[in-house]
Amino acid sequence: MVKKIVSPIIILLSVMILSSCKDKIDRAHMKIDREALVKRHTVKVEKFDSLASLTVGNGSFAFTVDATGLQTFPGLYEKGISLGTQSEWGWHSFPDTSGFEYEEILKEYDFYGRQVTFNYQWQHPERKKTASDYLRQNPHRLHLGIVGLEIYDESGREISPEKITSIRQQLNMWKGEIKSFFKIGKYPVEVTTYCHQELDIISAQIKSELLKTSRIKIRLKFPYPTGKHVDSGCDWTKPQKHSSVFIKTGDNYATIQRTIDSTTYYVSLRTEKKAEIIQHAPHYFLINPDTNEDEFSFSCLFSPEDNNPDVAKFLAVETNSIDKWKEFWNTGGAIDFFGSKDPRAFELERRIILSQYLMKVQCAGNYPPQETGLTFNSWFGKFHLEMHWWHAVHYALWNRVELLEKSLGYYALIADEARKTAARQGFKGLRWPKMTDLTGIDSPSGIGPFLIWQQPHFIYFAELCYRHRQDSLTLKKYAGLVFETADFMASFAHYDELNDRYVLGPPMIPAQECFKPEVTFNPPYELAYWHWGLSTAQKWRERMGMSRNPEWDSIINKLSPLAISEGIYLLAESAPDSYTEKHNYDHPAVFGALGKLPLTPLVDTSVMHKTFNYIWDNWQWEKTWGWDFPLTAMTATRLGLPEKAIDALFMDIPKNTFLANGHNYQDQRLRIYLPGNGGLLTTVAMMCAGWDGCEIENPGIPKNDQWKVRWENLAKMP
Repeated sequence: MVKKIVSPIIILLSVMILSSCKDKIDRAHMKIDREALVKRHTVKVEKFDSLASLTVGNGSFAFTVDATGLQTFPGLYEKGISLGTQSEWGWHSFPDTSGFEYEEILKEYDFYGRQVTFNYQWQHPERKKTASDYLRQNPHRLHLGIVGLEIYDESGREISPEKITSIRQQLNMWKGEIKSFFKIGKYPVEVTTYCHQELDIISAQIKSELLKTSRIKIRLKFPYPTGKHVDSGCDWTKPQKHSSVFIKTGDNYATIQRTIDSTTYYVSLRTEKKAEIIQHAPHYFLINPDTNEDEFSFSCLFSPEDNNPDVAKFLAVETNSIDKWKEFWNTGGAIDFFGSKDPRAFELERRIILSQYLMKVQCAGNYPPQETGLTFNSWFGKFHLEMHWWHAVHYALWNRVELLEKSLGYYALIADEARKTAARQGFKGLRWPKMTDLTGIDSPSGIGPFLIWQQPHFIYFAELCYRHRQDSLTLKKYAGLVFETADFMASFAHYDELNDRYVLGPPMIPAQECFKPEVTFNPPYELAYWHWGLSTAQKWRERMGMSRNPEWDSIINKLSPLAISEGIYLLAESAPDSYTEKHNYDHPAVFGALGKLPLTPLVDTSVMHKTFNYIWDNWQWEKTWGWDFPLTAMTATRLGLPEKAIDALFMDIPKNTFLANGHNYQDQRLRIYLPGNGGLLTTVAMMCAGWDGCEIENPGIPKNDQWKVRWENLAKMP
């Protein structure tokens, strides 16, 4: 008998292989180290870069800083990601000296033999143009004030940015902390910046020998609003049109009252140590630390009312920020791509982490956010309710449904206005506005009033909340608005007696906004959304112990089919020339019919597959928007094309750019676009957790050795 001799090398290799397998098994099941996950994507800035400004905030208020950690050089960032201080309550209207009435801007359109009025953006005659321009511009969101450093050289002259060297700045998202280091000559300066997570307070600590010689002060400057479509909102040329005055002062505190036409708000300051707080010029204030020490801290509270007896000190704001951010990151979902070989995996993880931070900072308030959040104004600072889906759905899928629900109360606040709009047009229920503000009044536009894809959103939001809570309280809370939303949808669907079917439009404009309202009807995404929305509203009736609404059932059963030509879906039944250069740009909204939405009886997956391939090869992708790439990835995932889903998220198109600070860049006009960030989070949640009835593990992740993914606490998409 020959005895086998096992080589020590073979034994060693076997142990190594087993150990490697064990590591893989353990890692696949071990809990994600969330702090390590977040911190490996800490943002680092080493120069003044107008597209790399950083933000702290609490979802209702945000404060954006330059490389000094405060708003020291706002002019450098004006055409980039400007240094905003904005809140959800800070709005202003220019005086209406002409007595404009909303009825002046209404324009009649034919709706199957009856006249329906829409709030139109007139270009002439002059009175109607001026009225629609005013009502579109007002109210607009305010920049609440610049809070920066004022730094002097040895001769007492204010320094320029070129005199600042050795910049090292970091955004620690785990703490909600911006730490900025730089030098003035040989002197180092360190600034640490936080935002309170329940109050609109920013607080900063400054460390430098320059404090001892009064070469560093804190500067506050207050602008008049510009009222422009897209900009920082700062007009420095009209000091006579507003006022900034002390109403309280003391050794280490002061309150400034701001009055801008009919708008009033307050800015309260608190220093840890004695400081001189003075008004240097109109709308220009200075905090001059009175100290022989090399450390100074201050807090600044912005408020619509003067009812704050005290302002939290730096340590309290720091503690609050650290505690609340730790709670945020340790709850809700998490996705970890550690161990992946595909170089895109680390970048995707970076985009996910930074997008979570940005959406929490910019878009987690009590109202739907504007598309540029609380950084600078776009569309005059107003929010778009069709975009609310892209801003907010991810909260539910990442098991942070309470952040979604914060903004849902807004719909109850504006329900009367939505009810009046529907009634004025001869429809039932609630017609939700498109571009609006706290009042819920729809802004005049040649496009917005004709959009309808925001109408089912509230049903989608409510359904997500019910899926999370599964309780009668949620049903009672939202059922009324769900049913009235469905009532409008049902009454808007027109019965085509000749063909025994229901049609959508005209007049209407689909999510793909390059169609004329007077002639457009039956776009595929809207048809599928109507079917899903009315069907879901029926489920809500059944959950409430009510009988099904027979009118809704009739519409569900007789909705027009999605129009097809040469085996692919048309972009609208009214557009047989759908895929000519005239129409194959803007949002590829047809993907919403299966991607953003689950499979409905209206959609044939084989036709959608062919449609997907055609659009992938022929769309004018350079003429799209930031949420179109997540939308494409969702459709690819539902069609079983995970490689294409990843490719869509990384399509090399300028509007699919994610900057160093995580913002989704669009173009020189629109430097940030938060629907792209929110869309990314919604999509990757679905790519990992799937959707109702999906039995594939990680359906949107390629099945090869290039991708490793672990995730926790994500919810399935409908």
